[in-house]
Amino acid sequence: MGREARFIVLNGDEAFGAELRSKLLKVEGVKLVAEVEEPALLLQTVQQFPVELLLVNLDPNPEVVLPIVGDVAGANRELAIFAASESTDGQLILKAMRMGVKEFLPKPIDTKALEEAIERIAVDRADAATQGNLITIVGTSGGVGATMITTNLAVELATITGGQVTAVDLDYRYGQVATLLDVDPKHSLADLCSSPETLEPQVIGRALTRHNTGLQVLGRPNHLAEADTITAAACMGIFSSLIQFNDYVVADGPTRFDVSGKSVLALSDVTLLVVQQMVPCVRNALRILENMRDNGYNLDRAKLICNRAGRSSGHLSVNDVTETLGLGLFASIPDDWETASGAINLGEPLLAYSPKSKLRVAIQEIAERLHSPDSQTDDKDTRKQSLIGRIFAAS
Repeated sequence: MGREARFIVLNGDEAFGAELRSKLLKVEGVKLVAEVEEPALLLQTVQQFPVELLLVNLDPNPEVVLPIVGDVAGANRELAIFAASESTDGQLILKAMRMGVKEFLPKPIDTKALEEAIERIAVDRADAATQGNLITIVGTSGGVGATMITTNLAVELATITGGQVTAVDLDYRYGQVATLLDVDPKHSLADLCSSPETLEPQVIGRALTRHNTGLQVLGRPNHLAEADTITAAACMGIFSSLIQFNDYVVADGPTRFDVSGKSVLALSDVTLLVVQQMVPCVRNALRILENMRDNGYNLDRAKLICNRAGRSSGHLSVNDVTETLGLGLFASIPDDWETASGAINLGEPLLAYSPKSKLRVAIQEIAERLHSPDSQTDDKDTRKQSLIGRIFAAS
């Protein structure tokens, strides 16, 4: 498609939700900003999040949903509304169109028809502002190196682009993004969740802490109790605003597959799954991928990073890991604990601490590949599951 299309979905049927997610997130440029189960919350959600499209599941009670759709359409003239239903009754379709629905999609939704409908809307809005990219880094186990990769990848992207890049810490209780960059944020995600007004981009901009490389940082709360004040809705509002004025937003996390975590993954352009050649990491990675697949997430957006590659693991090789997960290796980062620990303890990015180290060069190359994806040479060959893969799957 080549353009971004941000969706809110109104749907109370989880089975249909997984199917819909799978189809939406396979369309290039589509981002799923929010999913709403209760029709009564729809107008508030649309007012809170900046999106171009709304997709509404009319079933099982179109007579309840359509009046609310009409109210939303009346209050948001620029919003394109799609409706889906098992019914193809002419009167229902006519009523939906009168309520402001632009595209009526019979169930089961035809993927090509959905793509064409999205493309029509995207073409109509071709002059819309370009949005930034959200990159999430998901560690598969504690100490796997996800935060080190997040901070250094964000620094490299800021250096390559010379533009706006923000690193966000999604470990609300124990996150260390600010520590690894030796900055002392005065504001955090929790502060921005205190009221709807804090979702304005200019307010969020003032809450960011600037690193000397030009990178902006949004750290975790300073107090443990504040973590409980961060809601999924507020978190998504913040991310929706951040991608409006950043070239890249790089998130350390999510650390949990809860409502907030699922929403961040749905909004992400790329999810980097970080593993080491360790059994617990690979088992957790397998569970994460299976959960994402079952919930309709586009696994083409998931990339595998093997950290500390080459380290003597006793049993597992990189090939064992990729065959078990059924996911090609996007990049590997060499084992250099001495350099990594030195940079972490001093709160310096590798760019400053050891710019010529193999560790820094590997992360720089990842940043370049993400920034210029056309130069990627990902291995997309289908891999046969090895014996160790079957052992993991059975455990």
